[in-house]
Amino acid sequence: MNPKAHQPDSLPAPGPSALAQSEALLARIRAELEAAGGWLPFDRYMELALYAPGLGYYSGGARKFGLRGDDGSDFVTAPELSPLFAATLARPLAEALQASGTREVMEFGAGTGKLAAGLLNALDALGTPFERYSIVDLSGELRERQRETIAAAAPALAAKVRWLDALPERFEGVVIGNEVLDAMPVRLFASGGGAWSERGVVWRDQTLAFDDRPVSAAADIALLSEIETAGDDYVTETHDAARAFTRTICTMLARGAAFFIDYGFPRHEYYHAQRAQGTLMCHYRHRAHGDPFVYPGLQDMTAHVEFTGIAEAGIDAGAELLGFTSQARFLLNAGITEALSEIDPADTARFLPAANAVQKLLSEAEMGELFKVIAFSRGLDDTLRAFSSGDRSHTL
Repeated sequence: MNPKAHQPDSLPAPGPSALAQSEALLARIRAELEAAGGWLPFDRYMELALYAPGLGYYSGGARKFGLRGDDGSDFVTAPELSPLFAATLARPLAEALQASGTREVMEFGAGTGKLAAGLLNALDALGTPFERYSIVDLSGELRERQRETIAAAAPALAAKVRWLDALPERFEGVVIGNEVLDAMPVRLFASGGGAWSERGVVWRDQTLAFDDRPVSAAADIALLSEIETAGDDYVTETHDAARAFTRTICTMLARGAAFFIDYGFPRHEYYHAQRAQGTLMCHYRHRAHGDPFVYPGLQDMTAHVEFTGIAEAGIDAGAELLGFTSQARFLLNAGITEALSEIDPADTARFLPAANAVQKLLSEAEMGELFKVIAFSRGLDDTLRAFSSGDRSHTL
């Protein structure tokens, strides 16, 4: 790889072992490009960059979650910001477990294990009877961190936790996925000259580069033709993998509920003229940029979630749409301010950091509006308190 082609000056250089991992992944990508005739659709490149066994960003050993770039991490998630996130999320999960008469929680992409540990403790404190907490995570490094976190933070409940290598055909309980959908590979499309092209990846001039090919599949043409805001130089994504994942989960869900928390928009907002360059973004050492070819395997790649397609996928699988709302409204309905009030304001060392974290979780300028919560159910007769007001299902 040309060492100068994809290295923004604002990004710190990786160490020798990390760079070696990236070079090994690049060699694998180049081999697959050659085998495919020199062109790969972007979603395949993104899949390799994130999930290639032992080399991809999530399947490799690099640190990912943390508060600062100098600790080797790349981004922070809500469970890392405050334990009040898990404590509040546990309430609608407990309500769904009780309403469905089920006793198991399944978490996808459990990160450092902080959300799992927090939910285990909070569900236990609420007196919610549950027998098992299953985790699905592709990263061996993260599995070990999850085991350590849970053993330290929820030792009395660690025996309830298991890690799954494959999904069961049938599941009864509650599924949770926090920032899972955004990390699934997306396809890229570009509009120009009155026609659509699919944006793929090639090896050109000793570096990875984009290359566009005309769209021919009828299903792609039908979907893209609905984007009325598209003009020349308009770039966007489709979320085939996230929709397929949602269908799989909602098919597997025999009874219970599935909650997904992520950043994104309904379709009519997603394909808006102001997002003319799409939403694909990369994260490295807490710096965001738009070049997906920087340090393959060492940086995160994400795209905002198009929630209308997610809703359609779940409903097509036979599940009911339980609710869709902003993260702020969901957490407020679920009682996050009550949880904060349990901390004595006079104890400033505890209260001020907790209040600041809650502000980030709720503020429209932070995570409160951009992040949404969508949930599906089977066998629940009523809605949950967390969707009792501010439900935006009608916007989908």
